[in-house]
Amino acid sequence: MAAKAASRAAGARLLAAFREAGAVEVEADILQPAEALLDLYGEDIRARAYVTSDPLRGELMLRPDFTVPVVQAHMAGGAEPARYCYFGEVFRKQEHRSARAPEFFQVGYEVFDRADPEGADAEVFALFSGLLAPLNLAASIGDIGLLMDAVRGLDTLPARRAALLRHIWRPARFQALLARFAAPPAPSAARVALLAGSAPRAHWVGLRSAADMAARIAALRADAAAPPLPESAVAALAQLFAVSAPAPQALAELEAIARTMPAIAPAVARLARRLAALAARGVDLARVTYQASHGLGTMEYYDGFVFSFAAPTPGLPPVASGGRYDALTAVLGQGRSIPAVGGVIRPGLVADLEGAR
Repeated sequence: MAAKAASRAAGARLLAAFREAGAVEVEADILQPAEALLDLYGEDIRARAYVTSDPLRGELMLRPDFTVPVVQAHMAGGAEPARYCYFGEVFRKQEHRSARAPEFFQVGYEVFDRADPEGADAEVFALFSGLLAPLNLAASIGDIGLLMDAVRGLDTLPARRAALLRHIWRPARFQALLARFAAPPAPSAARVALLAGSAPRAHWVGLRSAADMAARIAALRADAAAPPLPESAVAALAQLFAVSAPAPQALAELEAIARTMPAIAPAVARLARRLAALAARGVDLARVTYQASHGLGTMEYYDGFVFSFAAPTPGLPPVASGGRYDALTAVLGQGRSIPAVGGVIRPGLVADLEGAR
């Protein structure tokens, strides 16, 4: 990673470009309340956050990103529409010794606008694409919402759909669940006894009430009685998740899949409008890769369009990334919500790549 002075200079230049694009510069405290916000980031960031405690303010963390506190501030009283930019350090523990630093600069751009969500997606992506064009990065996009719609359209128990949606961010767990729902394993003797009502209550331990236990057993019985997911549904999901092609070709593939998976048709139509908006802003769609599974394993508050710009160097994180997080505004808005999309650039990586040219 570039020295702080070079990172800071690259970040200041990008911040000025965001201000010129119409964004208002905002700041966020380095110390953020941990208890309420950690659950919003997802499993990966929760595990890597620096958490401490304060005798008056309770559990706190060094900010792992800017988006959540910026959304929180906007939903507390921001105007509509609104565009914000910011620049500062974020902090994340690293699991292994590598080139990744535990603290680094982020510079970001966020758009809150309900008039034209697909146009806002295109605005953010095109702005980043133009600023990063000299670095010749690989651009990738996806749509978490499209995948969620596919899961919501499965003909199975609501509890099964909820479990798959909960783990969609963790592909290995998601696939394991999908396999279990498609081909349930033979239950153990203890499970058979429990479902039959012959398990002795003396073996029950823990703090759950009798009512909680009864509800859990009822859910297990419903799951055991439910038919397995059809092979055709599992195959259709596998086909959907495997889509990876230049954006125009991917759109054609998704439109074909939508003819047999109508649950994703609205999301595919939104993708078509988004690509048209990108083309209208001068983005060469043939150089943008659509990957259906793009964005999984990152920030769990993304629920729609996602994107990244990456260098070919192995082991480097994306130089820039972002996406749509409409549901996050509803969570932090206490009953209010607004469509929102944004992204961040790592100016340290920009400085590194500029220095290597």
